[in-house]
Amino acid sequence: MDSGADTLLPREVLALIAFICIETIMECSPCEGLYFFEFVSCSALVVTGVLLLMFSLNLHTRIPQINWNLTDLVNTGLSTFFFFIASVVLAALNHKTGAEIAAVIFGFLAMAVYAVNTYLAIKKWRMNSRQQSSRQTSDYIRARTESREVDHRPEIQRLDA
Repeated sequence: MDSGADTLLPREVLALIAFICIETIMECSPCEGLYFFEFVSCSALVVTGVLLLMFSLNLHTRIPQINWNLTDLVNTGLSTFFFFIASVVLAALNHKTGAEIAAVIFGFLAMAVYAVNTYLAIKKWRMNSRQQSSRQTSDYIRARTESREVDHRPEIQRLDA
């Protein structure tokens, strides 16, 4: 990822604001929706924060075994889905307090930003997988061509003579 930290920062900020809004609620009667929203916003905050730190410090270059584009795609896709579910549940079960309404609004905003980033991550992942498959195909064709060329293989020339 070239500019992973640039796209992670808006997600991190919105997840933090949603988490702060939900933490300011003092009382709830059915608290399940609130607890689920709290779990989703906190999880997104932690995972995205770790990715932000890794990309900002270029630590991801030290672990080339991990497909970072796919990791970002999975993170953004799951966060989009869970922010949508948590925001809908909290919107349906809230008590119309200011903190709950703000949490729902920032939950939907976070979901929208994660959705845009999911789209961008899909485009980047597809582009990289196409480049990798074309590179593998060209390597295969080059290897087949070289194996058929007789003048590069003296042992075959001796057998023909």
